[in-house]
Amino acid sequence: MRKIILAPDSFKGTMSSQEICDILAQEIKRVWPQAQVVSLPVADGGEGSVDAFLAAVGGEKVAVPCKGPHWEDIHGFYGLLPDGTAVVEMAAAAGLPLVGQRLRPDQTTTYGVGQLVRAAVCGGARRLVVGLGGSATNDGGAGMAAALGVRFFRVDGEPYIPTGGTLDQLARVDRSGLEPALASVELTAMCDIDNPLCGPTGASEVFGPQKGAGPDMVPVLDRNLGHLADIMAEDLGRDLRDMPGAGAAGGLGFGVAAFFGGRLQMGIETVLDVAGFDHLLQGAWLVITGEGCIDGQSLRGKVVSGVARRAKAADVPTIAMVGDIGEGAGGLYEQGVTGIFSINRVAIPFSQARTRSREDLRAASADLFRLLARMSR
Repeated sequence: MRKIILAPDSFKGTMSSQEICDILAQEIKRVWPQAQVVSLPVADGGEGSVDAFLAAVGGEKVAVPCKGPHWEDIHGFYGLLPDGTAVVEMAAAAGLPLVGQRLRPDQTTTYGVGQLVRAAVCGGARRLVVGLGGSATNDGGAGMAAALGVRFFRVDGEPYIPTGGTLDQLARVDRSGLEPALASVELTAMCDIDNPLCGPTGASEVFGPQKGAGPDMVPVLDRNLGHLADIMAEDLGRDLRDMPGAGAAGGLGFGVAAFFGGRLQMGIETVLDVAGFDHLLQGAWLVITGEGCIDGQSLRGKVVSGVARRAKAADVPTIAMVGDIGEGAGGLYEQGVTGIFSINRVAIPFSQARTRSREDLRAASADLFRLLARMSR
């Protein structure tokens, strides 16, 4: 009996990773009815990360009232996995879809993310995974820290909760009131970028415009994050602003490390660790992964790269099913990918291809599996 592992990322704007797993599993069963299909939907830390973990390993979604990015009352959530790991996606409390047309990264906060974390750790979570992605914020994690007991003071000694636009007023940070339950919890932040906190490739310059920051606001946000980094470097005795991933989610990557001593890890590595992917590979005949567009950037710790490298170590071949193949994708062969197959069967632009992506995935995978079945007789 063949064991086939499905571990795709979503095709952004077209199909979720769960939908892709479902379609592939159906087509596999048509060719190999007795095959053992293991579905592991993958997310990169942004919206949908909790659902991906729950679909992969089980557990429950826990509802939590919290503050949204503009301090409004909303209903957030976290995922609680069977082993006691809690998964928080910051987008559930501070994500871009929550702000609608109110794009003001100088005013938005990650305070609600801290409330979700507090609910998870006080609820007994033994390990915490925070997904960094899809943020509407640029506060360096100050809001999250404030919700977890960290106090921020202006020059005049008045306490306040900084946002991206008011970090320049910060004079002192007091971490003595940090939520005690955090001390016994392993904290990992998952992201799929390695940008530093500040500068030309930092949070504000690269991602600020996507959140509504204009040419005048971007340098202010960048300077303010630099000021936060200065304050924390003095407090910690080390400077974390250039740490890979510090610029994720408006500097929340920096905040996780600076305020809580958390560890930043590429999202796919976190997912594969939690799901026990290395164990699942035992006895596997084939791994199928994929993402919407595969190119040279995919080599930098993205889903296909992470899955293929682990499968290669276990001597299991990996096939990548993708929407489009861009320049530099060939480097993935060295990382363990055996073959890359585009589902864009009629070579049309994305605006047209997205409307038929499900049918094209089904047809392309059916062709592939028939070929494999013929060759493996």
